[in-house]
Amino acid sequence: MKYAFIDAHRDGYSVSRLCRVLGVSRSGYCQWRNRPPSPRAQANAALDAEVAAIYQTSRRSYGRPRIVAQLRSQGKRIGGERVRRSLQRQGLRPVYKRPYRVTTDSDHRLPVAPNLLQRRFDGWSPNQAWVSDITFIATAEGWLYLAAILDLASRRIVGWSMSERINAELVCQALRSACWQRKPSPGLILHSDQGSQGGFNRSSQHL
Repeated sequence: MKYAFIDAHRDGYSVSRLCRVLGVSRSGYCQWRNRPPSPRAQANAALDAEVAAIYQTSRRSYGRPRIVAQLRSQGKRIGGERVRRSLQRQGLRPVYKRPYRVTTDSDHRLPVAPNLLQRRFDGWSPNQAWVSDITFIATAEGWLYLAAILDLASRRIVGWSMSERINAELVCQALRSACWQRKPSPGLILHSDQGSQGGFNRSSQHL
């Protein structure tokens, strides 16, 4: 923990001074810094990535209990304490109120396909029915838009893309990502909202 503290504050103070204050040797710190990540550190990094993905996909509304439930639904044996520490490491907290930003353009004259899904969200086999949505993420440099494709059978994100612009390419790239990874058979239903970005328009389409 002392070495990690020194590493986090080395830009503001000299390493020698920090080592002296904390009572550790500079050579010990250098050895620690050059040491390859331990298996535990690698596992924590992988968990952090999964937790962050679920957090962002939930529009930053999921806290520890929901993230634990999502990971367990994916077959991962995970405890609430590990997820709590992951959220703490990354500084992630659920946000329940935020400025509204439009991600769906319903004011268009594009054709609207029939709703083949008919609000049936359960009982699907893998790669039979996917749903897509677009959300936005506030960053220090401005807004980023995230398009995600979710498989209704596994409730897993099977494809996603991010961009500074919200347009058809954002959705198409997410769909290409999902198709490349899952290689679905013909007949897959893709359901999207009533927006013009992806050209799908609140519809379900066979792919």
